[in-house]
Amino acid sequence: MNPDLSTEIREVMGAVHYRPAVSVIMPFEPKMGLKTELAHDLARAFDKVERELMDQLPNELSLLVIRKLKKIIKNLNFNTYKKSIAIYVSPVFEKVLYLDIAVEEKIIIDESFEIRDLVYSKKEIHKYLLLLLNSKESHIYLGNSSTFIKILSNSSGLALSSEYDPPGVVSNFSDVHDRKETEMNKYLHHIDNGLNIILKSYQLPLFVSGTERTLGHFKKITKHGGAVIDYIPGNYAGMSLPGLREKIAPFIKNWKKIKQKDLINQLDDAAGKRKLAFGMREVWHEAMRKRGRLLLVEKNYVYAAELGSSDEIIYKAIEPYNKFSYIKDAVDDVIEKVLENGGDVEFVDEGLLKDHHHIALIQFY
Repeated sequence: MNPDLSTEIREVMGAVHYRPAVSVIMPFEPKMGLKTELAHDLARAFDKVERELMDQLPNELSLLVIRKLKKIIKNLNFNTYKKSIAIYVSPVFEKVLYLDIAVEEKIIIDESFEIRDLVYSKKEIHKYLLLLLNSKESHIYLGNSSTFIKILSNSSGLALSSEYDPPGVVSNFSDVHDRKETEMNKYLHHIDNGLNIILKSYQLPLFVSGTERTLGHFKKITKHGGAVIDYIPGNYAGMSLPGLREKIAPFIKNWKKIKQKDLINQLDDAAGKRKLAFGMREVWHEAMRKRGRLLLVEKNYVYAAELGSSDEIIYKAIEPYNKFSYIKDAVDDVIEKVLENGGDVEFVDEGLLKDHHHIALIQFY
């Protein structure tokens, strides 16, 4: 995530809740379209905000917000190369974010800014790792939508020559094939052990490429099979970076599928380490204790709740609601808490977390 955008998002998150709070999210590509067309769309959005505010809250505060929004729209930067904008206005706060992702127009009027759209606006990162294996060496590449670079190389000399075996060990092998298979496994164990540090540092979807024989050995010995998105067969040793990138392009084409598989892999790994909370009440409890590293939420999932005996306990709200403990949507509150405490948030398709009651929290470990 762009550090500057991250700072601006935190600024919006930290804004004082003060009704009316208006959020306007909309496409904004002045370099791709006519300025008059954009101006028309902005005027239409402004008219909608003005109409709804005067219908819902016809008072001085609404008039103040309307004047501030009009001034912001008038002073927008039409020389930007961004794809969309997010405008946040309340009687005590105003902010414009120029974003690098495509969005659908959305206007929200509430007592606080729409936290879900903040998350949607910052989650467009297409990064992955590629582990390239052959019988002599291995390489790890970091790729994204615009770059592809080598970040680590490892020689296989440690394990593929009998000179590394203690005296007398090789003589125990009557078959050269068995010796080569054993040395291959030793070499791949060495590579697999090194993946611990890489995966902890980058926490990205992992692809592994090599010959069918090498991949077969790797699948048998690896401790990181759960982190692998796909295995790519082929002998690409010595291939140029552009050529290698072209070879793997078909495997990363469906990024949405890759991303969701990676998230489920992370969820399963956390469950195995007993670092997973799921269901709204458990997730709320752990998030309030600042333990959330990655929150997974099904799109459109909401949870009206009431506070229990402490801030760490909630219950599903039942009508009639207690106005002193009622929480309109506990999911939004959890999202904000996780982000405030250094965690991250991802939305997934509806039904993907049905076995986890629609929401899950991976804890720090």
